Amino acid sequence: MGKSPARSWTEKFESSKPHEVKPVPINIAGMKKGEIMLVPSPRIVADFIARIPAGESMDVRTLRERLARRYKAEVTCPITTGFHLRTVAEAALEARSRGAALTEITPFWRVLDEHAPTTEKLSCGTAFVKKLRRREGLR
Repeated sequence: MGKSPARSWTEKFESSKPHEVKPVPINIAGMKKGEIMLVPSPRIVADFIARIPAGESMDVRTLRERLARRYKAEVTCPITTGFHLRTVAEAALEARSRGAALTEITPFWRVLDEHAPTTEKLSCGTAFVKKLRRREGLR
């Protein structure tokens, strides 16, 4: 039996678990045990980013704070958020490669700038993110 082929980012996006709100089990990643934590899904991260108007940006910390507030949690898991930011961005890039217009994909560049660690991992490279941010007048 051979190894199954790797899933695309779009498949990972579409097959991910729904979000959860639950207590933080241990002190980790700046969160304290017992705080109420949102473990986001890629869908809610993408939906949130899609509502950021063109020409406006938001850093990841602010995105996490606002997601937590929206889902009545105290914190948003930074580890899961980081994973899902990449999933959202790569799924958007896959849609773009299939012919979707920039206006039809999740505008991940409004959250990820060229200096974000997640951006360095993206298949498009940091220059593409920088170009999209400049196009919208973002620094």
